[in-house]
Amino acid sequence: MAMNSSPPGRLPEAPVAGPLTGIVVLDLTRVVAGPYCTMMLADLGATVIKIESPRDPDYVRSFPPMLASAGETPLSGFFAQYNRNKLGITLDLKDPDGRALFLDMVERAHVVVENFRPGTMDRLGLGHEALLKVNPRLVFTAISGFGQTGPHSSRPAFDNTAQAAGGLWSMNGAPGSPTRIGTIIGDLAASLYAAFGTLAALRHAERTGAGQLVDIAQQDAVLTLTENAVVDYFTTGKVAGPLGNEHPFVRPYGRFECKDGHVFFGAYTDKFWREACTAFGEPALAEDPEIDTMQKRFDAGVYERRVQPLIERWFKGRSKAELESLAGDRFPLTAIRDIAEVVADPHVQARNMLTHVKYGTSDARVFSSAVHLSSVAPPDHARAPLLGEDNEAVLCGWLRVDAEKFAALRDAGVM
Repeated sequence: MAMNSSPPGRLPEAPVAGPLTGIVVLDLTRVVAGPYCTMMLADLGATVIKIESPRDPDYVRSFPPMLASAGETPLSGFFAQYNRNKLGITLDLKDPDGRALFLDMVERAHVVVENFRPGTMDRLGLGHEALLKVNPRLVFTAISGFGQTGPHSSRPAFDNTAQAAGGLWSMNGAPGSPTRIGTIIGDLAASLYAAFGTLAALRHAERTGAGQLVDIAQQDAVLTLTENAVVDYFTTGKVAGPLGNEHPFVRPYGRFECKDGHVFFGAYTDKFWREACTAFGEPALAEDPEIDTMQKRFDAGVYERRVQPLIERWFKGRSKAELESLAGDRFPLTAIRDIAEVVADPHVQARNMLTHVKYGTSDARVFSSAVHLSSVAPPDHARAPLLGEDNEAVLCGWLRVDAEKFAALRDAGVM
């Protein structure tokens, strides 16, 4: 039963204005597969209220790197990155009063995002069917390892689970040595699909007045990243395996060593190949009858005997910067940069891909949003909430919980 049926008050203004201004998102997620989704919604102007248990908050708050904060408990830069531009409250959903407050919020919200194991929200009496009865227009986005249906839906999962179950692990690394992708691609991909699905469901709710469940599985998300592996298997019976830095059907297209590191070189089309031969001072090679077409250059024997040694000779005495300058806009050639080089890249800076997040008295430098809208100026700064920082503003200001009741709930550990 809801705790408060009075008209809602005003929420604190969202930290960022954008096309989702006015959309209220209740964020029950933790770690990355979920917080990254709601971060993207917040970056676009949604009012995202991160709801954490007062006794078991998002444990990413303790993940490195830790930010220096004079007089404060060390604060996580990792947390700040994925929880920027959100309001933060604490609420015990296992407590009847906590559930009642949450239902009051659901009645006034547009979206709920959760990444518990399937069945958890139902056991709390807060599953999508229950919440749609409270708010028929609600979009309920559920992110999990294996989805809400299917024989494996109740299994616990991490990013590595998704990389293993979705096939990507088996395809990455050197031949004979499957290797996980070097980032949490399962969490990130699921979050991207969750944001996309949430926006689609919001559009549907605007048109029809009907909310729905958005069911996102990490395994599903990873499977869609396997390029041509599925169609190749069903067409030819071939099982994709690790290729290292090679491409399954084009050459040259991979990593090459140079004087001070490595570059990606991908001049595999006839047009780009001609440009490369000209740039490296050997235009006649583009007409060499043994390597003058894309199909000939892809042949393994021809590639190893003629093309690869040629490229290695071109690159051996040149630096990454020299090679990039020589290639320019003529053909694909890019230095393989480490993170220090990436954040120093003037193009990355010109694209406003780095931003600041204020977290307590600390300042974290993080990546910005990859969504660039011509009508929205990218914000220079964001904020991440301290644990329970916005309890009073949200519960008293928005839900109109009176001061006496608020104090009683706080003292009882409901928040």
